[in-house]
Amino acid sequence: MENRSLASLNKRAIAFLIDDILVSLIYLIIIWEYIPKSGSFVELSIVINQFMLLLVMIKIFYHTYFVYKFRATLGKMALKIEVLSLDYENVNFLQAFNRAIFRVISEIIFYFGFLLAFFDKKRQTLHDKTAKTLVVNV
Repeated sequence: MENRSLASLNKRAIAFLIDDILVSLIYLIIIWEYIPKSGSFVELSIVINQFMLLLVMIKIFYHTYFVYKFRATLGKMALKIEVLSLDYENVNFLQAFNRAIFRVISEIIFYFGFLLAFFDKKRQTLHDKTAKTLVVNV
């Protein structure tokens, strides 16, 4: 299994977009009733900011659950890539949870953690490095 090729950064970026769209839709469905029907942009921003912790929790749950249970999020499944530990084994729950937490941290710090993949021979992001994972083609 060690001869599996690393997923390209293009595939990972598209999977990221798919996952973010799905998580955003889930978030919008949950907060829909709180969104002002005829309000200003400021009112909408206030509502969205009130539920920001909920969005973070959804992201952490989504990424932890799918990576732990299926080795891939829905976006990664669509692109036929998966997350494995550095020894090419399935990730355990703590690795999946760590990866999800540091993924959110990377987003908060202007996606800096994602940029690391461009300079790393294993294409590891910050969340891959902290969780000791790789993203490979299926």
